Formats: sequence, structure tokens, C-alpha cells
Amino acid sequence: MNKFIFSAIFLVASLYSLQAQTNPAIIDWLINATGIQGSHYVQGNSTPINDNIDANVQSVEYSNDWAYITTHGIPAYTTGPFLDGNPSLASDQSAIYRFTLNPTENTGTSTSTTGGNIGNFINGVSLFDYRDGVAWNPTTSALCGGPGNPPCPGGPTSSQDWNRDAVPAEKGGFDCAKAHPAMGNYHHHQNPSAFDLDLVTVSTICDLYASDGLYNINPNNHSPLIGFAYDGFPIYGAYAYQNADGTGTIVRMQSGYELLTNTTRINGPNVNTTYFSGYFREDYQFVANTADDFLDEHNGRFCITPEYPNGIYCYFTTVDANWNSAYPYVVGPTFYGNVTSGKVTSINESVNTYVEDTTNTGLINKEELDFEIHIMPNPSSDFIAVQVDNLAQSDFEISLIDITGKLVKKSRLKQGSTVSYLDIQTVYAGAYIVVVSSDKGYSTRNVLIER
Repeated sequence: MNKFIFSAIFLVASLYSLQAQTNPAIIDWLINATGIQGSHYVQGNSTPINDNIDANVQSVEYSNDWAYITTHGIPAYTTGPFLDGNPSLASDQSAIYRFTLNPTENTGTSTSTTGGNIGNFINGVSLFDYRDGVAWNPTTSALCGGPGNPPCPGGPTSSQDWNRDAVPAEKGGFDCAKAHPAMGNYHHHQNPSAFDLDLVTVSTICDLYASDGLYNINPNNHSPLIGFAYDGFPIYGAYAYQNADGTGTIVRMQSGYELLTNTTRINGPNVNTTYFSGYFREDYQFVANTADDFLDEHNGRFCITPEYPNGIYCYFTTVDANWNSAYPYVVGPTFYGNVTSGKVTSINESVNTYVEDTTNTGLINKEELDFEIHIMPNPSSDFIAVQVDNLAQSDFEISLIDITGKLVKKSRLKQGSTVSYLDIQTVYAGAYIVVVSSDKGYSTRNVLIER
């Protein structure tokens, strides 16, 4: 009997270990193991100020049914400033988010997304839906709700006919990484890639206050898994396999929502330069498309991905052909699954702590690292930008080596960032090697410095 009990305990422990090694909702969070801290800009100062708050995720704990993510809600990329008068800074959330490990389809009435958190990115930063809490009051023919406006009649803006879309309406208040805080809760409503990484830039905020965001779109590669919604289903970047069965070329996932052509709005303002088409969520209509690369009304599809070879329902951060954010941006306006995840105050069950596997420390090549690395500009004279086209799941050391093998300059590309800079203003002209390395391997690039 004792032998049987021991065997049963060993089997349960083995199942825990197996799940920890295979379930992306446990293993794919960016766990900060090196003490990376956040930083922010203030208006008028283009030098980042250290936050003294650990960035990304602090720990991942799990049971058979749940993953618990402890985070301060601060990214590794620099936040701010928020030039629309938002007085808030990204601040410590000291939060625990619980995500189901067994997400299920909602076969009844779809659950609408709400204001506030509807998921988290894998760096622990919050995801909001399209809205910003502002709507149109037909009685007063003016905006209501949100800072600086009178309250909306009847309470929450979801009861209003016309609810403002935060992405176009608040563009002037987003930082370079396309995010802003609400009462300190830093969050993205949209694709978490920097404005200046888009093919057509719609904000100049990065010119003075450079940042980078969570990942850089690469149209040649399947976009990385970048988060989870509150129904437990994964969120990917903008590009995926054309066909849901995992075949075909890499293509941009396309929103099924289109703008209405109306010039008037019932109980709302006429379409004009101030209240342009797309200013309100209700300016869009869903048009079903049977092509695999068009998404459903929740902004997702069931498909095979690198992390889910057997297939799962996935949301995508939709963008247009210029890589500008496209409604409904990430999740919404309704969830596909049953919403069971969210913020909790404590963990009230027995859990294991996930520890990343760091046994593979041998030097490997670029293909095994699965990174496209760009050196810009090349040749260079003032600085070298080292950019990766995927999601940096660990810190990378950037080293500039001369032809004798001497280390000349060094910097770091932080976990959950996409770019690092080397100041070479005092470096002699000549041929050098840039080495990008981590505990998993390294890659090299040649660079020419001119004077």
C-alpha cells in the first residue's frame, strides 16, 4: 500500500513537471531573473529615469488548473511621457493574475470585453480593450465620461450608443511603445510595438523619447506569442501561417471589421474632422470572410502555431498594411471563451513554482537562436543600433570587438525589448565585430565605423 501511495505521488509530481514544460501559459512569461528595472521619461527630458521597480514578471506559480503570474506591471522598455496632460506615471501594481490552463469556448452568449484589464502581455503589462471610458451624450450633444467630461447618463459607457475608440482618440497621449497609464496602471490597447517601427509612422513621439515595445513585426516569421486574454486563450502578434492548419506562407492576419460609410450617426455627432469615421467603436461593422487569414468577430481564429502544434483558438494584434493598429486591435469587442481568469489578491491552493530550464548553455548559432539581427546604420559613425526581429525572452549582451579581439564597447538588450545602442563617437575608424550573446548562445555581425 505504501509503495502504491508513493507511486501515485510520483505520478502526480511527474504530471506537474510535464505540464510545466509544455504549457505555454506557464513557460512563456518573461520572468525577470536578472533584476531588470523599468525606466520612464518626463516631458522635456530625453534621458530615461530609473524607476527602481523590477520589470517584467517576477514569478510564475501553477496548479493543475491555474497559472498565477506575479508582476509589478512595469515593462523593460522605457515608458512615457504622455503628452495629452495625463499626470500619471507607470507605477507598481504589485499584482497577481490568475489564468486558466484549460480554456474553453463559450457556446452561449458571448461575453463583452470591459473597460480595464482584459488580459496581460507576457511581460506582465496590462491589456485593455478599445475603449477609453468616453462616450457621446445625445442629450447634451457632447462627450461624457473620462477625465474632464461630465459623467455619462446611466453609468458605464457601455450603455451609450457611441463609445469612443481610445486608439485614434488618445493617440497624442501614447508613449513610443503605444501605451499609457490609467491611475498608474500602464497598459496597451493595441499592438505593443513602437510607433517608429511601423512602415508608416503616425506619431512622432519616438523622435524625442525613444523606446521600442515588446516585439518588432517581422513579415517573414510567425509572430511570437505575446500574451493571454482573460478567457485563457493566447494572443499573438500580427503575422501567422496563412492557413489555419499551419501551412502556407506567413501573412498578415486581417481584421473582419470594416468602417461604415455613413456620414451621420443616429443619436451621435455627424462624421467630420473632429468626430471622424473610426472615432467611435460603433463606426465599425463585422463582415464575415471565409479566407483563413481573416479573423472572426472576436479577432481570432482556431489555428496551429509554433507553441500549439495541435491547434488552439488564438487572438491576433491586428494591423493594416502600414502596420498601424487596426480595430479591434487585440481582443474584442467580445471574448471567444469563458472568462474565468483575472486579478486575484492571493493564491489559495497548493502550487508549484515554475523554474526556467537553463541547462542548455552551450554556444549555438543564429539559426538555433531563431533571431534575425540587424545592425543599423552600417557603416556608422555616431552610434550602432542592434535590433532583433523576435521577442527577446532573455537578456542579450552586445559587445563591440576590434580585429585584435579586444572588447571596445558593451551594452545590453533587455528581456522584453527589441533594440540596444552602442555609442561609438570615441571609437576609431575601422572594421569591427558585433557579438550578440546570451546564456543560450551567440551570433556575430560585421560592422564598419567611418570617420
